[in-house]
Amino acid sequence: MVREPGPGTGGREGAGLTAGGDQEGTVVLDDLRAAIGRYVVLPSEEALSAVTLWVAASHIQPALQHAPRLAVVGPTKGCGKSRVLDVLHETVHQPMMTVNTSPAVVFRVIGKNPPTLLVDEADTIFGPKAGDKEDLRGLLNAGHQRNRPAWRISGPEHKPTAFPTFAMAALAGIGDLPDTIMDRAVVLRMQKRKPGERIAAFRSRYSVPELNALRDRLTAWLAPLRSTAGGLVPQMPVEDRAADTWEPLVIVADLAGGHWPSRARSACLAMARNEVMQDEQTTLKTRLLRDIRRVFEQQGGIGALRSHDLLAALVQDAEAPWAEYGTKGLNAYHLANLLRDFGVAPANHRFENGRQAKAYARNQFLDAWARYCPDPAPPAPAASDAAPARRAQGRPPIPPTGTPPVGPPGGPTGPRRTR
Repeated sequence: MVREPGPGTGGREGAGLTAGGDQEGTVVLDDLRAAIGRYVVLPSEEALSAVTLWVAASHIQPALQHAPRLAVVGPTKGCGKSRVLDVLHETVHQPMMTVNTSPAVVFRVIGKNPPTLLVDEADTIFGPKAGDKEDLRGLLNAGHQRNRPAWRISGPEHKPTAFPTFAMAALAGIGDLPDTIMDRAVVLRMQKRKPGERIAAFRSRYSVPELNALRDRLTAWLAPLRSTAGGLVPQMPVEDRAADTWEPLVIVADLAGGHWPSRARSACLAMARNEVMQDEQTTLKTRLLRDIRRVFEQQGGIGALRSHDLLAALVQDAEAPWAEYGTKGLNAYHLANLLRDFGVAPANHRFENGRQAKAYARNQFLDAWARYCPDPAPPAPAASDAAPARRAQGRPPIPPTGTPPVGPPGGPTGPRRTR
């Protein structure tokens, strides 16, 4: 939940924790922020500050109660997601890439001083064909909060063993990750660079030593402050799970002092609000899919609908939000933009009269309908719906006599469950 910041929720007064902060901390955070900004183009200034604080927070992991995720997501390839992980790998505390790492290895390396997990191609871990990565999915879901171990049978004696899961993790992938991750993450929504946006080339020979030097400065500054960090309870501009996720970043900012406490809270508020808007947009897109399916059903399952016919049907629904969408109602541009993330786009279609028009084909929506608004499971058939018993040929039915049997319908095992 996002709330408006009241008195004392920003700046040095809001922190009230570090008596002006640490000059070394302010300088090293400024230097780290500048270095990250040279190698990647992030969505906003707030996002750049958030990544800087997330990196620094990884160096006080043993003092934290929550391990915020960093979700680095983008709509397509080439948005800079992997470059973000490259920079993180050279600056966070004990980086551990998990692209090809066995979940068993990850379980065994997480301990009192856990590594920072860096997961590229995270969409393949949570996708429908990632059944063999169930253990890693469970670890990433559980590891946001301390004291959430994963129990496994381990060792030659096959004893139940509790494996710690608490560790900060950055996950990069195409499209949004599951809600269980996004709700516990600082979210970077990456985009392709515009023609005028330039970054420094990332070369191991020159870039890695520079970033490693910043990592060493972070360690020298923050390692002695871990016990202090563990006792801080900063005032937050957000509540509930968002506060749990952002608290480690705000703690680092308060330790640094200067302009960082205010900058951290501004970033927290802006990015949390953005995710609330994204959730509302996602809900709206799901509503659009359902309404489009209804229009196709009303047309008798027609194979394609002209764009203007589909728009007219959507806007005419008095209970739907489409007549008031935007400034003048839903238009063709809005419709294409809302459906783009589902892989649906209008195309030229030849109709029975021989004319071509921009249209949406029904089969384009089948995958999105199945994923985001599946049909409800059919109810189990009632007794009255069952097929009547077949009468014996040439004889009237014999009326029932005696007391009916007592037991569950369909015999001891009950009726068959409809699949």
